[in-house]
Amino acid sequence: MMKKTYIYTAILTAVLAAALTGCGNAVISNSASVNTAQSVSSAEESTEQSAAPETEHAVIVEAASVTQLSNPVNTDDVFTERDLAQTADTDGAEIITVSDGQTISITNEGVYIIRGTATECTIRIEADDSAKVQLVLDGVSITNSDFPAIYAVSADKVFITTTDSENTLTVSGQFRADGDTNTDAVIFSKDDLVLNGTGTLNVTSDYGNGITCKDDLKITGGTYNVCCALDAFEANDSISVNDGTFTVKSEKDGFHCENDNAEGTITVYGGTFEIQGGSDGMQACALLEINSGTMNITGAEGLEATYIRINDGTISIQASDDGINASTGTSAYETAVEINGGYLTIAVGQGDTDAIDANGSIYVNGGTIDITAQMSSFDYDRTAEFNGGTIIINGTEVTEIPQSMMGGGGMFGGRGRMNGGMPDDTEDGMSSGMFGGHGRMKGTPA
Repeated sequence: MMKKTYIYTAILTAVLAAALTGCGNAVISNSASVNTAQSVSSAEESTEQSAAPETEHAVIVEAASVTQLSNPVNTDDVFTERDLAQTADTDGAEIITVSDGQTISITNEGVYIIRGTATECTIRIEADDSAKVQLVLDGVSITNSDFPAIYAVSADKVFITTTDSENTLTVSGQFRADGDTNTDAVIFSKDDLVLNGTGTLNVTSDYGNGITCKDDLKITGGTYNVCCALDAFEANDSISVNDGTFTVKSEKDGFHCENDNAEGTITVYGGTFEIQGGSDGMQACALLEINSGTMNITGAEGLEATYIRINDGTISIQASDDGINASTGTSAYETAVEINGGYLTIAVGQGDTDAIDANGSIYVNGGTIDITAQMSSFDYDRTAEFNGGTIIINGTEVTEIPQSMMGGGGMFGGRGRMNGGMPDDTEDGMSSGMFGGHGRMKGTPA
């Protein structure tokens, strides 16, 4: 019997669905900050966390090295006041007008208002490790052939803030290296990066990523239209989204986070997302958590991480492979899918596809899951628990989590019953060989 460790999650208020089409502009979503259960503390200027409603959920843990997801934390522990401010304090700011063939060198902390139109122009930030540099994009357009439009070499944190304006950054060719650094994005930052503002940022990368951050990436507002050959938003350590409107067309992932230590987390607290990905809508090596927001994802797979937790939100996924996939990318977390709330609509294509696939376990504690799948609705390697919520498969509400017809304990596989625990070997005298085992009621001895 595997050891069970109890953690707590918050059941949060859902937001209304909002549709986005194409790569056009959209109205910024002003969804409120919400509490979330998160294992990684990315606080920079943390404040005392607030209390949140708690519901008990059993997470099966096999190894002592597995990270335990903590109690809910307030978004104040993730975002600073300056992160969340959608307008910059421009008193004393320097105004820079871009020009063709220019490298604009910024070496000091401060606020810089960027305007104008240019080609082969790079804004290069090379400041002290303690410096906070804020670029205020105020109707700027830069088109380069082989190098980032904005390149942050060093700083403590870089803010890119849009005014109520339209801004366009493009790299049309293959990226060239900067010494030992292989630049690969229109906006490339080696340190912490914050994107916010009240305007629009259009990013096009014909051969690389849209926005790359080699540290922590935070997005708290603004409208982003990103078309790229690789990942639209990429970070090493973490991606945290509090709000914003995103229209993404990517030949790889919409949002991607991992580092050399097989870690990396994505946490979404709100926003409106229209993602068309050649691979995944969102992929995190470690934890992917969604607490609120509206998502419409089309791709090979919708959501992928080692541990996927959905607390709330309106999420629509159309996938040619798996809709939600918990795949082991790190030993720091249990491989599992946990759904506590929200409204999920998942449609998968023909063939060896699964609406929800876990190379570990699946826990459904709340919310509504509406699945359209011709072959497999659920597939899991360990166990499935249905503790609350609503599951609809091909128009029919079910009272248990079925196992994939192609996997599990035989021809029809095993199933996780309502409040189910570990699969049993037999039921009603029928062996599990051909028809597979069933998950018994929680606490019922096998």
